[in-house]
Amino acid sequence: MNIVGITYNQPLFLSIMLKDSLSILEMVVIALIYLGIFSVAGLFLVLMERRVAAWFQLRIGPNRVGFQGLLQTMADALKLVSKELTGTVKSDKFLYNLAPYFVIVTALMALAVIPFTKDFHAFDINIGVFFLIAVSSIGVIGVLLGGWSSNNKFALIGAMRSGVQTISYELSVGLSLLTMILITGTLQLSEIIEVQKNGWLIVQGHVPAIIAFMIFMISGTAETNRAPFDMVEAESELGAGFHTEYSGMKFAYFFLAEFINMFIIAAIATTIFFGGWLSPFGITESIPWLGLFWFLLKTLGLVFLMMWFRWTFPRLRVDQLLTLEWKYLLPLNLMNIVLMALIVWGGLLIRF
Repeated sequence: MNIVGITYNQPLFLSIMLKDSLSILEMVVIALIYLGIFSVAGLFLVLMERRVAAWFQLRIGPNRVGFQGLLQTMADALKLVSKELTGTVKSDKFLYNLAPYFVIVTALMALAVIPFTKDFHAFDINIGVFFLIAVSSIGVIGVLLGGWSSNNKFALIGAMRSGVQTISYELSVGLSLLTMILITGTLQLSEIIEVQKNGWLIVQGHVPAIIAFMIFMISGTAETNRAPFDMVEAESELGAGFHTEYSGMKFAYFFLAEFINMFIIAAIATTIFFGGWLSPFGITESIPWLGLFWFLLKTLGLVFLMMWFRWTFPRLRVDQLLTLEWKYLLPLNLMNIVLMALIVWGGLLIRF
Protein backbone atom coordinates (compact mmCIF):
# COMPACT_ATOMS: atom_id res chain seq x y z
CA MET A 1 0.00 0.00 0.00
CA ASN A 2 1.43 3.38 -1.09
CA ILE A 3 0.28 6.62 0.57
CA VAL A 4 1.92 9.90 -0.49
CA GLY A 5 4.99 8.12 -1.78
CA ILE A 6 5.45 6.01 1.39
CA THR A 7 5.12 2.25 1.03
CA TYR A 8 3.36 0.36 3.83
CA ASN A 9 3.34 -3.34 4.57
CA GLN A 10 -0.45 -3.78 4.61
CA PRO A 11 -0.68 -6.85 6.91
CA LEU A 12 1.76 -5.28 9.38
CA PHE A 13 -0.06 -1.92 9.21
CA LEU A 14 -3.44 -3.57 9.85
CA SER A 15 -2.08 -5.64 12.75
CA ILE A 16 -0.64 -2.49 14.37
CA MET A 17 -3.93 -0.64 13.90
CA LEU A 18 -5.86 -3.57 15.36
CA LYS A 19 -3.51 -3.78 18.34
CA ASP A 20 -3.83 -0.05 19.02
CA SER A 21 -7.62 -0.22 18.67
CA LEU A 22 -7.81 -3.11 21.14
CA SER A 23 -5.58 -1.23 23.59
CA ILE A 24 -7.81 1.85 23.40
CA LEU A 25 -10.94 -0.31 23.79
CA GLU A 26 -9.39 -2.00 26.82
CA MET A 27 -8.61 1.36 28.44
CA VAL A 28 -12.14 2.62 27.74
CA VAL A 29 -13.69 -0.51 29.32
CA ILE A 30 -11.44 -0.20 32.41
CA ALA A 31 -12.32 3.50 32.70
CA LEU A 32 -16.05 2.70 32.55
CA ILE A 33 -15.65 0.01 35.21
CA TYR A 34 -13.89 2.45 37.52
CA LEU A 35 -16.51 5.13 36.87
CA GLY A 36 -19.13 2.57 37.92
CA ILE A 37 -17.14 1.74 41.07
CA PHE A 38 -16.76 5.47 41.72
CA SER A 39 -20.48 6.21 41.54
CA VAL A 40 -21.66 3.10 43.43
CA ALA A 41 -19.07 3.58 46.18
CA GLY A 42 -20.06 7.23 46.54
CA LEU A 43 -23.75 6.44 46.89
CA PHE A 44 -23.05 3.65 49.39
CA LEU A 45 -20.73 5.80 51.51
CA VAL A 46 -23.29 8.62 51.68
CA LEU A 47 -25.88 6.12 52.94
CA MET A 48 -23.34 4.68 55.39
CA GLU A 49 -22.56 8.18 56.69
CA ARG A 50 -26.25 8.83 57.36
CA ARG A 51 -26.70 5.50 59.09
CA VAL A 52 -23.63 6.01 61.27
CA ALA A 53 -24.70 9.57 62.13
CA ALA A 54 -28.17 8.34 63.09
CA TRP A 55 -26.66 5.58 65.23
CA PHE A 56 -24.41 8.01 67.10
CA GLN A 57 -27.28 10.47 67.60
CA LEU A 58 -29.81 7.80 68.61
CA ARG A 59 -31.96 8.38 65.52
CA ILE A 60 -33.43 5.99 62.95
CA GLY A 61 -31.87 7.50 59.84
CA PRO A 62 -33.08 7.02 56.24
CA ASN A 63 -36.00 4.57 56.23
CA ARG A 64 -38.55 5.82 53.68
CA VAL A 65 -37.21 5.36 50.14
CA GLY A 66 -36.74 1.69 49.34
CA PHE A 67 -36.23 -1.16 51.79
CA GLN A 68 -34.77 0.29 55.01
CA GLY A 69 -33.97 3.51 53.10
CA LEU A 70 -31.48 1.82 50.76
CA LEU A 71 -32.64 3.92 47.79
CA GLN A 72 -32.46 7.26 49.60
CA THR A 73 -29.10 8.22 48.08
CA MET A 74 -30.38 7.24 44.64
CA ALA A 75 -33.32 9.63 45.11
CA ASP A 76 -30.93 12.36 46.21
CA ALA A 77 -28.77 11.77 43.11
CA LEU A 78 -31.82 12.07 40.84
CA LYS A 79 -32.78 15.29 42.62
CA LEU A 80 -29.31 16.77 42.04
CA VAL A 81 -29.37 15.76 38.37
CA SER A 82 -32.69 17.53 37.88
CA LYS A 83 -31.64 20.76 39.64
CA GLU A 84 -30.84 23.88 37.66
CA LEU A 85 -27.15 24.78 37.34
CA THR A 86 -26.79 28.29 38.75
CA GLY A 87 -23.85 30.60 39.31
CA THR A 88 -22.95 34.19 40.09
CA VAL A 89 -23.09 36.82 37.36
CA LYS A 90 -19.52 38.02 37.90
CA SER A 91 -17.91 34.59 38.29
CA ASP A 92 -15.09 33.40 36.05
CA LYS A 93 -17.21 31.03 33.97
CA PHE A 94 -14.37 28.89 32.61
CA LEU A 95 -12.65 28.26 35.95
CA TYR A 96 -15.99 27.99 37.75
CA ASN A 97 -17.04 25.13 35.44
CA LEU A 98 -13.58 23.53 35.41
CA ALA A 99 -13.07 23.31 39.20
CA PRO A 100 -15.36 20.30 39.94
CA TYR A 101 -13.61 18.20 37.29
CA PHE A 102 -10.23 18.74 38.94
CA VAL A 103 -11.57 17.16 42.12
CA ILE A 104 -13.30 14.25 40.34
CA VAL A 105 -10.41 13.39 38.00
CA THR A 106 -7.93 13.50 40.88
CA ALA A 107 -10.01 11.03 42.89
CA LEU A 108 -10.35 8.72 39.86
CA MET A 109 -6.58 8.78 39.21
CA ALA A 110 -5.87 7.85 42.82
CA LEU A 111 -8.51 5.11 42.76
CA ALA A 112 -6.85 3.51 39.71
CA VAL A 113 -3.66 2.78 41.68
CA ILE A 114 -5.42 1.08 44.61
CA PRO A 115 -4.89 -2.73 44.55
CA PHE A 116 -8.28 -4.24 45.39
CA THR A 117 -6.97 -7.80 44.87
CA LYS A 118 -3.94 -9.42 43.28
CA ASP A 119 -5.67 -9.45 39.87
CA PHE A 120 -7.96 -6.41 40.31
CA HIS A 121 -5.42 -3.62 39.95
CA ALA A 122 -5.75 -1.16 37.06
CA PHE A 123 -2.44 0.70 37.30
CA ASP A 124 0.40 -1.09 39.11
CA ILE A 125 3.48 1.13 38.87
CA ASN A 126 6.77 0.98 40.73
CA ILE A 127 6.23 4.44 42.27
CA GLY A 128 2.67 3.80 43.46
CA VAL A 129 2.97 5.52 46.86
CA PHE A 130 4.73 8.53 45.34
CA PHE A 131 2.05 8.71 42.63
CA LEU A 132 -0.72 8.74 45.25
CA ILE A 133 0.94 11.53 47.23
CA ALA A 134 1.50 13.57 44.06
CA VAL A 135 -2.02 13.09 42.70
CA SER A 136 -3.67 13.88 46.03
CA SER A 137 -1.96 17.28 45.90
CA ILE A 138 -3.79 18.20 42.70
CA GLY A 139 -7.28 18.03 44.21
CA VAL A 140 -6.74 21.21 46.23
CA ILE A 141 -6.38 23.12 42.94
CA GLY A 142 -10.04 22.38 42.17
CA VAL A 143 -11.04 23.69 45.59
CA LEU A 144 -8.98 26.87 45.15
CA LEU A 145 -10.35 27.44 41.65
CA GLY A 146 -13.93 26.87 42.77
CA GLY A 147 -13.65 29.28 45.69
CA TRP A 148 -11.83 32.01 43.78
CA SER A 149 -13.84 31.85 40.55
CA SER A 150 -17.20 32.02 42.38
CA ASN A 151 -16.64 35.71 43.20
CA ASN A 152 -18.00 35.11 46.70
CA LYS A 153 -16.11 36.16 49.83
CA PHE A 154 -17.25 33.14 51.85
CA ALA A 155 -16.23 30.76 49.06
CA LEU A 156 -12.85 32.49 48.80
CA ILE A 157 -12.23 32.21 52.55
CA GLY A 158 -13.08 28.51 52.41
CA ALA A 159 -10.72 28.02 49.46
CA MET A 160 -7.86 29.80 51.21
CA ARG A 161 -8.39 27.69 54.32
CA SER A 162 -8.29 24.59 52.13
CA GLY A 163 -4.92 25.57 50.69
CA VAL A 164 -3.41 26.16 54.12
CA GLN A 165 -4.88 22.98 55.58
CA THR A 166 -4.02 20.65 52.71
CA ILE A 167 -0.46 21.87 52.26
CA SER A 168 0.17 21.56 56.01
CA TYR A 169 -1.22 18.06 56.51
CA GLU A 170 0.31 16.66 53.31
CA LEU A 171 3.64 16.72 55.14
CA SER A 172 2.40 14.38 57.87
CA VAL A 173 0.67 12.08 55.36
CA GLY A 174 3.85 11.77 53.31
CA LEU A 175 6.17 11.26 56.29
CA SER A 176 3.92 8.64 57.89
CA LEU A 177 3.91 6.67 54.61
CA LEU A 178 7.67 7.13 54.25
CA THR A 179 8.09 5.65 57.74
CA MET A 180 6.50 2.43 56.49
CA ILE A 181 8.44 2.47 53.20
CA LEU A 182 11.60 2.00 55.28
CA ILE A 183 10.36 -1.51 56.10
CA THR A 184 9.38 -2.53 52.58
CA GLY A 185 12.13 -0.87 50.56
CA THR A 186 9.73 -0.28 47.67
CA LEU A 187 7.09 2.20 46.54
CA GLN A 188 5.12 -0.35 44.50
CA LEU A 189 1.84 -1.12 46.25
CA SER A 190 1.63 -4.76 45.06
CA GLU A 191 5.13 -5.45 46.41
CA ILE A 192 4.26 -3.75 49.70
CA ILE A 193 1.39 -6.21 50.10
CA GLU A 194 3.69 -9.14 49.21
CA VAL A 195 6.05 -8.09 52.02
CA GLN A 196 3.14 -8.35 54.45
CA LYS A 197 2.69 -12.09 53.87
CA ASN A 198 5.11 -12.35 56.80
CA GLY A 199 2.88 -10.14 58.94
CA TRP A 200 1.05 -6.83 58.55
CA LEU A 201 3.36 -3.81 58.62
CA ILE A 202 1.54 -2.32 61.60
CA VAL A 203 2.73 -5.42 63.51
CA GLN A 204 6.18 -5.72 61.94
CA GLY A 205 7.05 -2.11 62.70
CA HIS A 206 6.40 -2.19 66.47
CA VAL A 207 5.30 1.06 68.16
CA PRO A 208 6.58 3.39 65.37
CA ALA A 209 4.18 1.70 62.92
CA ILE A 210 1.24 2.28 65.28
CA ILE A 211 2.25 5.93 65.69
CA ALA A 212 2.58 6.29 61.90
CA PHE A 213 -0.90 4.81 61.46
CA MET A 214 -2.44 7.19 63.99
CA ILE A 215 -0.76 10.20 62.38
CA PHE A 216 -1.82 9.04 58.91
CA MET A 217 -5.48 8.68 59.91
CA ILE A 218 -5.55 12.09 61.62
CA SER A 219 -3.79 13.80 58.71
CA GLY A 220 -5.85 11.88 56.14
CA THR A 221 -9.07 13.03 57.79
CA ALA A 222 -7.78 16.59 57.60
CA GLU A 223 -6.85 16.09 53.93
CA THR A 224 -10.42 15.13 53.10
CA ASN A 225 -11.74 18.30 54.82
CA ARG A 226 -13.98 16.32 57.15
CA ALA A 227 -14.94 17.20 60.73
CA PRO A 228 -13.32 17.97 63.07
CA PHE A 229 -11.11 19.49 60.36
CA ASP A 230 -13.87 20.90 58.11
CA MET A 231 -12.69 24.50 58.31
CA VAL A 232 -13.00 24.61 54.52
CA GLU A 233 -16.80 24.31 54.68
CA ALA A 234 -17.66 25.40 58.24
CA GLU A 235 -21.41 25.76 57.65
CA SER A 236 -21.92 27.92 60.74
CA GLU A 237 -19.40 30.47 59.48
CA LEU A 238 -19.13 30.24 55.69
CA GLY A 239 -22.46 28.86 54.48
CA ALA A 240 -20.97 25.97 52.53
CA GLY A 241 -17.44 27.25 52.06
CA PHE A 242 -15.78 26.93 48.68
CA HIS A 243 -18.86 25.40 46.99
CA THR A 244 -21.39 27.95 48.28
CA GLU A 245 -22.24 29.07 44.73
CA TYR A 246 -22.45 25.56 43.23
CA SER A 247 -25.68 23.67 42.63
CA GLY A 248 -26.95 20.55 40.89
CA MET A 249 -24.39 18.09 39.56
CA LYS A 250 -21.47 20.48 40.02
CA PHE A 251 -22.17 20.52 43.74
CA ALA A 252 -22.64 16.73 43.59
CA TYR A 253 -19.12 16.35 42.14
CA PHE A 254 -17.58 18.09 45.16
CA PHE A 255 -19.85 16.19 47.54
CA LEU A 256 -19.11 12.82 45.93
CA ALA A 257 -15.36 13.46 45.73
CA GLU A 258 -15.23 14.03 49.51
CA PHE A 259 -16.58 10.55 50.19
CA ILE A 260 -14.41 8.90 47.54
CA ASN A 261 -11.33 10.63 48.99
CA MET A 262 -12.31 9.24 52.39
CA PHE A 263 -12.48 5.77 50.83
CA ILE A 264 -9.08 6.31 49.18
CA ILE A 265 -7.44 7.36 52.46
CA ALA A 266 -8.88 4.25 54.15
CA ALA A 267 -7.79 2.06 51.20
CA ILE A 268 -4.22 3.40 51.38
CA ALA A 269 -4.12 2.70 55.12
CA THR A 270 -5.44 -0.82 54.46
CA THR A 271 -2.77 -1.43 51.83
CA ILE A 272 0.17 0.03 53.74
CA PHE A 273 -0.61 -0.99 57.33
CA PHE A 274 -3.05 -3.93 57.23
CA GLY A 275 -1.94 -6.16 54.36
CA GLY A 276 -4.40 -5.05 51.68
CA TRP A 277 -6.30 -8.04 50.35
CA LEU A 278 -4.38 -10.54 52.53
CA SER A 279 -6.47 -12.60 54.92
CA PRO A 280 -5.52 -12.74 58.62
CA PHE A 281 -5.81 -16.55 58.28
CA GLY A 282 -3.57 -16.99 55.23
CA ILE A 283 -6.26 -18.40 52.89
CA THR A 284 -6.85 -15.42 50.60
CA GLU A 285 -5.27 -16.87 47.47
CA SER A 286 -7.00 -20.24 47.73
CA ILE A 287 -10.53 -18.84 47.20
CA PRO A 288 -11.24 -16.43 44.30
CA TRP A 289 -12.45 -12.94 45.27
CA LEU A 290 -11.93 -13.61 48.98
CA GLY A 291 -9.18 -11.01 48.82
CA LEU A 292 -11.73 -8.40 47.73
CA PHE A 293 -13.88 -9.25 50.74
CA TRP A 294 -10.98 -8.74 53.17
CA PHE A 295 -9.87 -5.54 51.44
CA LEU A 296 -13.35 -3.99 51.59
CA LEU A 297 -13.91 -5.18 55.17
CA LYS A 298 -10.71 -3.50 56.38
CA THR A 299 -11.31 -0.37 54.31
CA LEU A 300 -14.91 0.10 55.45
CA GLY A 301 -13.78 -0.44 59.04
CA LEU A 302 -11.37 2.48 58.67
CA VAL A 303 -14.07 4.54 56.93
CA PHE A 304 -16.27 3.92 59.97
CA LEU A 305 -13.40 5.16 62.17
CA MET A 306 -13.24 8.42 60.16
CA MET A 307 -17.01 8.82 60.51
CA TRP A 308 -16.63 8.17 64.23
CA PHE A 309 -14.20 11.13 64.36
CA ARG A 310 -16.77 13.37 62.70
CA TRP A 311 -19.64 12.63 65.05
CA THR A 312 -17.54 12.67 68.23
CA PHE A 313 -15.20 15.68 68.15
CA PRO A 314 -16.12 19.37 67.78
CA ARG A 315 -14.66 21.45 64.96
CA LEU A 316 -11.22 22.94 65.57
CA ARG A 317 -10.39 26.60 65.13
CA VAL A 318 -7.94 27.54 62.39
CA ASP A 319 -5.14 28.25 64.88
CA GLN A 320 -5.76 24.91 66.64
CA LEU A 321 -5.73 23.15 63.26
CA LEU A 322 -2.30 24.51 62.34
CA THR A 323 -0.91 24.12 65.85
CA LEU A 324 -1.81 20.42 65.82
CA GLU A 325 0.15 19.91 62.60
CA TRP A 326 3.22 22.12 63.00
CA LYS A 327 3.82 21.83 66.75
CA TYR A 328 2.77 18.23 67.40
CA LEU A 329 2.27 15.92 64.39
CA LEU A 330 5.24 17.05 62.30
CA PRO A 331 7.90 16.85 65.08
CA LEU A 332 6.43 13.53 66.23
CA ASN A 333 6.60 12.27 62.64
CA LEU A 334 10.26 13.24 62.29
CA MET A 335 11.20 11.49 65.53
CA ASN A 336 9.12 8.46 64.54
CA ILE A 337 10.83 8.05 61.17
CA VAL A 338 14.26 8.10 62.86
CA LEU A 339 13.08 5.48 65.37
CA MET A 340 11.76 3.28 62.54
CA ALA A 341 15.08 3.62 60.71
CA LEU A 342 16.89 2.41 63.83
CA ILE A 343 14.55 -0.58 64.14
CA VAL A 344 15.08 -1.55 60.48
CA TRP A 345 18.84 -1.01 60.74
CA GLY A 346 19.00 -3.15 63.86
CA GLY A 347 16.95 -5.95 62.26
CA LEU A 348 14.30 -5.81 64.98
CA LEU A 349 11.26 -6.25 62.75
CA ILE A 350 8.65 -8.81 63.83
CA ARG A 351 8.26 -11.67 61.36
CA PHE A 352 5.82 -14.61 61.42
